[in-house]
Amino acid sequence: MVDETGADETGADETGIDEMGTGEIGVAAVADSGNRTPTGSPPPGPPANPPRLIHATRAQRLGLIAGVLVVGWLTLELFASVLAPFVAAAVLAYALDPPTSRLVRMGLRRPASAAVMMLALIAILLLFALLLYPLLILQIKLLATRIPQYAFLLQGWASDQLAHLQDNFGSDVVNDKLRDLVSSQAGSLLSLLLSTATGVVTSGFAIFNVLTLAIVTPILGFYFLRDWPKMVVMIGSWVPHRYKDVIAAQATEVDRILSAWVRGQALCCLILAFYYATSLTAAGLDLGLIVGLAAGLLSFIPYVGSVTGGVTAIGLALAQFPDWKHVVVVIGVLIVGQLLEGYVIYPRFLGDRVELPAVWVIFALFAGGAAFGFVGVMLAVPVAATIGVLTRFWLRRYLASPLYLDPPAEAP
Repeated sequence: MVDETGADETGADETGIDEMGTGEIGVAAVADSGNRTPTGSPPPGPPANPPRLIHATRAQRLGLIAGVLVVGWLTLELFASVLAPFVAAAVLAYALDPPTSRLVRMGLRRPASAAVMMLALIAILLLFALLLYPLLILQIKLLATRIPQYAFLLQGWASDQLAHLQDNFGSDVVNDKLRDLVSSQAGSLLSLLLSTATGVVTSGFAIFNVLTLAIVTPILGFYFLRDWPKMVVMIGSWVPHRYKDVIAAQATEVDRILSAWVRGQALCCLILAFYYATSLTAAGLDLGLIVGLAAGLLSFIPYVGSVTGGVTAIGLALAQFPDWKHVVVVIGVLIVGQLLEGYVIYPRFLGDRVELPAVWVIFALFAGGAAFGFVGVMLAVPVAATIGVLTRFWLRRYLASPLYLDPPAEAP
């Protein structure tokens, strides 16, 4: 007679073997063989002295931070002249990553999405060049031909003002030699400004030439945009495990501030450039297109675009129009632009999301340009945003530390 209990156990074993796959049997067998001793006794316990994890010292952490900063500084110092297209491509990839990711979520593959975004950007630039390039060339030629006229008008205005001062204060304060000197130098001032602007444009194209703009940057931008998620994950994997959560939180904050500033500032500059160019041209200013575009596109530097565009537009209006009516119209266009910028455009597209003070942005742009040229200007705002986030983080740490919270010592 067969024992029922034994039969049940045998059936259960067979069923268990039938239900397990081949891979599971192999894994179970390896695990079982590793857990058994030759005599069938239970596996030995953990070793008496388990190996201890070696923690990094404070000097090693500080050395790692210093090494990264030194390598970054040396890279910018040695390769600043050739880094411009790479930095520009990285900026494009960062700005175009959200719409590219949206296309990926709609079902398009990442390489195809990156290609679509870069082709759309190139098409917009080509359309801009085809529509505005002839007008810009005409206005630049008009400006070149009118420089002598503007110099003559400036000389006459300076001479009249000095004559008026001489009549009021006497020849002892304003003599004829001073009048002649100011009149001659006022005329050469415009020539000096024109030569300076020409030198800036020439040096800019020497660094960031037409070939780079047309070919190298879009190609690099496509590769950066295609591999952007992989690069983010790869860089994230290099972060020390001990500080991974803290660094991830600060990086998220930097990304929030920087993305809001870059995308919001780009929209604001384009809207202001369109408004100033169309309004000044409609007001009858001959060089309104150039002045308006420059005033709008330079608005990413706080106060620089508005001040430069305002002074230039008013000066050209005084030189062009014989009466004050058209000058007042130009001034009205500038005032309306400032009101739109301060109360409609910037609050709508930037608001309080961007924790970058205007003075800090101006300093960062000028310091980056002085240190590393065009590459420094492109890296100025990201570095400024990072420094601002880290400063606020360490300030919060300090305000929550005993160094700040310890009560004052009691008097004996």
